[in-house]
Amino acid sequence: MMKSKQFLIIVLIFAGTVVYGQTTAGVDIATLVAKNQPVPTFKFEISKGKLVSINDYKGKVVLINFFATWCAPCRKELPLVQEQIWNKHKENPKFAMLTFGREQSWDEVLKFGKELNFSFPLLPDLKRKVYGLFAKEGIPRSYLIDENGKIIYLTSGFEESHFNELKEFIDSLLK
Repeated sequence: MMKSKQFLIIVLIFAGTVVYGQTTAGVDIATLVAKNQPVPTFKFEISKGKLVSINDYKGKVVLINFFATWCAPCRKELPLVQEQIWNKHKENPKFAMLTFGREQSWDEVLKFGKELNFSFPLLPDLKRKVYGLFAKEGIPRSYLIDENGKIIYLTSGFEESHFNELKEFIDSLLK
């Protein structure tokens, strides 16, 4: 009897881990949002002096990424984002990508993008006003928002397997 209870507990823990891992890859306790909840409402500069709201993106699948120019894992992830996500979907009117430089200015993100030949939007988040709605610490971070403004995927840190999951998920949504 005791062994069957222990076995059941192990099975339930494993099942919970598998389900959690599939829905929130690599997410940690510093994450402030959850899958299936609405994206926090925020405004940001899409270009110098031009303010927009995340609500302006309803009707699109939106990839939100947080990075820093000095972050080694970000420097591994962003070229893959450029090659395998942005280059593939940038012309799709149902897709948008917002890449925020945590604690970075316009000058810093634009210089970084030019140095690494990124063509996707790099946006400043100098005082963590946007980042602070999503997490307390840790980069890179990615959040995928559906057409209705709901978070449908999130990940923290960079692992190639999580990146591949994200990429495949975006591909499936934008067929």
